[in-house]
Amino acid sequence: MTTAINPLVILLLIPLVGGLILWLIPASRKNMLRWVALVTSLTAFGTSLWMLAQFDADSADLQMVVKLPWMNFVKVAVNFEIGVDGLSILMVLLTTVLTSISILSSWTAVQEKVKGFMAFFLLLEVGMLGVFLAQDMILFYVFWEFTLIPMYFLIGIWGGERKIYAAVKFFLFTMAGSVLMLAAILWLGVFKGTFSVPELTNIFGLLPGTAWLLFLAFALAFAIKVPMFPLHTWLPDAHVEAPTAGSVILAGVLLKMGAYGFLRFNLPLFPEIAIKAAPWFAFLAVVGIIYGAATAFMQKDVKKLVAYSSVSHLGFVMLGIFALNPLGLQGAILQMVNHGLSTGALFLIVGMIYERRHTRLMSDFGGLWKVMPVFGTLSLVIVLSSVGLPGLNGFVGEFTILTGAYTSVAINYTLTAILATVGVILAAVYLLHMFQHVYLGTVTHDENKSLKDVNWREIITLAPLLALILWIGVYPKPFFALMAPAVNNLVALMQPYLMAVK
Repeated sequence: MTTAINPLVILLLIPLVGGLILWLIPASRKNMLRWVALVTSLTAFGTSLWMLAQFDADSADLQMVVKLPWMNFVKVAVNFEIGVDGLSILMVLLTTVLTSISILSSWTAVQEKVKGFMAFFLLLEVGMLGVFLAQDMILFYVFWEFTLIPMYFLIGIWGGERKIYAAVKFFLFTMAGSVLMLAAILWLGVFKGTFSVPELTNIFGLLPGTAWLLFLAFALAFAIKVPMFPLHTWLPDAHVEAPTAGSVILAGVLLKMGAYGFLRFNLPLFPEIAIKAAPWFAFLAVVGIIYGAATAFMQKDVKKLVAYSSVSHLGFVMLGIFALNPLGLQGAILQMVNHGLSTGALFLIVGMIYERRHTRLMSDFGGLWKVMPVFGTLSLVIVLSSVGLPGLNGFVGEFTILTGAYTSVAINYTLTAILATVGVILAAVYLLHMFQHVYLGTVTHDENKSLKDVNWREIITLAPLLALILWIGVYPKPFFALMAPAVNNLVALMQPYLMAVK
């Protein structure tokens, strides 16, 4: 399909148009601004469902492709080229779901500069969708960098006490990696005469040293965004200082852009290098899993605990990616979705507590289940989801990844999978430790005795996430089916090099 009248183009335009409409509404009309932003995000979600209905789950090819001339760079054509396949469709759906939920969650939490907040949020959605849809490297880079701007302002204006420090640190870390990625993109595009990702797949004619440098340039940018250990230090600050909606979208989608970058660029463009680097990336992933979990256990601030849990959970995603087999890759993609749902929901419940008590310290709580029984029940499901309890989404993703890592030819170290399993145990330790201190026992503070239970807006905010958590946990087959052809195609691309390892 080459026509511009297609779900992907409309999907990109909806939040862009919605953001522009917001600037025409007076800043004093706060409720109107909220409703316009919410309706816009829900319309984008509806369009993503239309995209899903048009998607052929049996095909490994890019679908709904749009390729339009844009500009030339050193006589090399740069096109507006977008498309969707099994590697990206779940990320697009996750983006539209979490954007709507994030906007709804900020209904009462954001009272100042509502107009700017909602506009930046919709513009952020444009950037995130563009990253997952772009099939031209320059276009990808434009969307990648564009996401920095609204997220910088969301943290820097509506964040906590150290918001400027966190926003600048987030910006500088991401920019540092992006500069190297841009250099690699320009070198690769000019050398091969195209910036089209499908045309560049399985590049031949590169000297080994050059291929390694290009691989590492891309890998550094993506590893910072994930973030992988030891490049993770910007994340806890950004999460703690960001507003609740910002934390949800940061954990739920922005971190996944890094993992997606490995799937879209490092593996198909440099398969031989990816295989040689796999044991090192698997090692760093396992270190991140254990370090993130151990550090999370030491936190007294619930939001910081959830932030460090992301370092641990994203370690599982990276382990699955560099298992370089169908089980590992499918588990990684599913776990990207799972982390977005579970950790996004954890940040939401932390935000709901903070709105009521204006504190996030575990020592300031205790016995919340007695005061807020509905909230306690919903929180328990979300915590168990993040722990990886069988019957909930986290178990499916982690089990698939660990099985893939255990049978991986590329990693080839059984100990790696065994050590990663320790991270599952540690997750149960720090999350249940947090749940015990915040929700169980006696109500030790008088301020907590009069707290109101969740209202209908908060229940509606959490309900879609809880429904997906249960759906994936009980019946994950439709999710695996969407990604299987594209994953198998990616593994087939790498198979000749994997055979050499054997």
